[in-house]
Amino acid sequence: GNPDKKYEHTRHNVGFDVIDRLSERYNIDVTMEKHRALIGKGMIAGQKVILVKPQTYMNLSGNSVVKAASFYKISPQNIVVIHDDMDLLPGQVKAKKGGGAGGHNGLKSIDAHMGSDYNRIRIGVGHPQGRGEEVVNHVLSRFSKREREDLDEEIRLIAENMPVLFASGVSAMANRLGQLLKGRKQV
Repeated sequence: GNPDKKYEHTRHNVGFDVIDRLSERYNIDVTMEKHRALIGKGMIAGQKVILVKPQTYMNLSGNSVVKAASFYKISPQNIVVIHDDMDLLPGQVKAKKGGGAGGHNGLKSIDAHMGSDYNRIRIGVGHPQGRGEEVVNHVLSRFSKREREDLDEEIRLIAENMPVLFASGVSAMANRLGQLLKGRKQV
């Protein structure tokens, strides 16, 4: 996500929205300033977790992710990056391990610092018709009222089912989210 208030609740900041929900649900205060990020330490389903909201802006998020991972000695296989994905329609959520950046500059930054062997939760934000400036305007725009309602439900499901990821892995999380979202009308 991007740290400025003007970017709150935009398509590019859905990862921050999920961190905020995780923070709320699991009572983890994400306000410690460290590693060019806001960080919170806590427990989810009996697992120690560190929630990280990079404050470097999306395109440089790898800087703070690698600093936090290095400081806390967290291997990429134990990192979960939650991000917007223009290749998915609003209403779609996918989870996987590894993969390419798909044009996402935040993922490119993380990949450049530590490789791509980390877990991802991809949240659909749709793709505009054009390229260049239209893409930038799209990811920095807010959701429609209907899209936001659906997104809030997706974020709730991700937060509630995070224990599945810790207990059984990213594939189990992907299956669980798929089951819960199956049959829902795509926006």
